[in-house]
Amino acid sequence: METKAIVLAAGKGTRLHSSQAKLPKVMRLANGRPLLSYVLDALSFLPRENICVVVGYMAQTVMEAFEGYTFALQSQQLGTGHAVMAASSFLEGFDGSVLVCYGDMPLLREQTYKALLEDHEKNGRKCTLLTGTSSEPLPYGRVLRDGEGNFVRIIEDRDCTPEEKLIRELNAGIYAFDSRALKEALGHLGSANAQGEYYLTDVPEIIRSMGGTSGLYCIELNEQILGVNTLEDLEKVEGFLRAVH
Repeated sequence: METKAIVLAAGKGTRLHSSQAKLPKVMRLANGRPLLSYVLDALSFLPRENICVVVGYMAQTVMEAFEGYTFALQSQQLGTGHAVMAASSFLEGFDGSVLVCYGDMPLLREQTYKALLEDHEKNGRKCTLLTGTSSEPLPYGRVLRDGEGNFVRIIEDRDCTPEEKLIRELNAGIYAFDSRALKEALGHLGSANAQGEYYLTDVPEIIRSMGGTSGLYCIELNEQILGVNTLEDLEKVEGFLRAVH
């Protein structure tokens, strides 16, 4: 099945800014290369024209650095769901799988993206979330399953009870979608929350409410799950990249 990828890369990365560096988050260097370059390398199993990078802050800087890709502009940053909405014209008339991933997660491997897509298509789901365990102590959303092991929902770290914080299965924030189900669900996505933002984490539940299946692909992710939000994150990621490059 044909696959398209949407890479979310619009963030400013305020906590990464210093007097020396005021770049978009995905353009911050790790081991000498922009974070986004590692992500696009891991997606190189897809034709370049099947990859859309959603840009926002200092969009021109990103576009000039990565010529040959499709870009979508998220002029206001109103959440991850809003970022995918910004790329909706890229999916016009497309009937296949859609991979949604992040430009600030440079350690995720090509084989992980491929395995997620294979699991998604093999099981005929409308939505599959990549989840995983990690030895890193991370403030990520926990995956709640029912007594039979079926996916119930994602609970954000800040909303977890002490018991829920002990759950080891974390939400990596990477998704495989059926393109039609995704487009339909985005039309029902609201922003009635404290931040007034459109959350991609709400989409699997919307898909299920419309009769589609949402499931999980869970593997041991360890350092692959690391994203870059702070200078400490950048240092940690850089250490892992030095070890393999």
